[in-house]
Amino acid sequence: MTDKNSLTGRTVIITGAARGLGAEAARLAVARGADVVITDVLDEEGEATAAGLGPKARFLHHDVTSQEDWQRVAAFALAESGRIDGLVNNAGVSTGQPLETETVEHFRKVIDINLTAVFIGMKTVIPVMKENGGGSIVNISSAAGLMGLALTSSYGASKWGVRGLTKVGAVELGTAGIRVNSVHPGMVYTPMTASVGIQQGEGNYPNTPMGRVGEAGEIGEAIVFLLSDAASYVTGAELAVDGGWTTGPTVKYVMGQ
Repeated sequence: MTDKNSLTGRTVIITGAARGLGAEAARLAVARGADVVITDVLDEEGEATAAGLGPKARFLHHDVTSQEDWQRVAAFALAESGRIDGLVNNAGVSTGQPLETETVEHFRKVIDINLTAVFIGMKTVIPVMKENGGGSIVNISSAAGLMGLALTSSYGASKWGVRGLTKVGAVELGTAGIRVNSVHPGMVYTPMTASVGIQQGEGNYPNTPMGRVGEAGEIGEAIVFLLSDAASYVTGAELAVDGGWTTGPTVKYVMGQ
């Protein structure tokens, strides 16, 4: 019986994978048999992550806003294995400031990294995936791409854009066997969020129904599911992995009241 969760024989590119969510997605993809190309601008951490995952992982320096860099990454993957079966557009920046004080220059920079780069990545791998007979693209959006959050003008706009671009890709590419889905993490414990005081464990994020922040592995499991044949009839979906944060205001429910 075929294991639909297996990624054996497949090559997956994961951007922003030197640490955090991307690194965990890479670990899980390798564990399921994939050959993974890890990309990031954090060279030292990226090299260490790839080395820790063994011979099925390779690291490349990658500026996701550069078309030339995208072509180089795709060419590397093709030279290594002759195919690209999956792309995880994970690289991005998280910023927060009031709309009123957001500068035009900063807004454009965030859009370029978080949204335009996703477009370039999709555009780069689509012809290769078509030649392969299909593939899976997973775009990492955010809870901020499902609801309005204060202090996220550039970030929120970019993540709503990723959500919309995903829908367009799913509609256009379905008959080519290319599935395109978005994952929307809520607050997740990573090295980046730990630096601003986010803590692990129950009760540390009471405004979610589950009362805690997520773990990188919980997001990674959603990503590798969408890369696999277990999700063969899933495209254009927006998968919220957020402990229920985007379902609405949290109201404490007590039995009998």
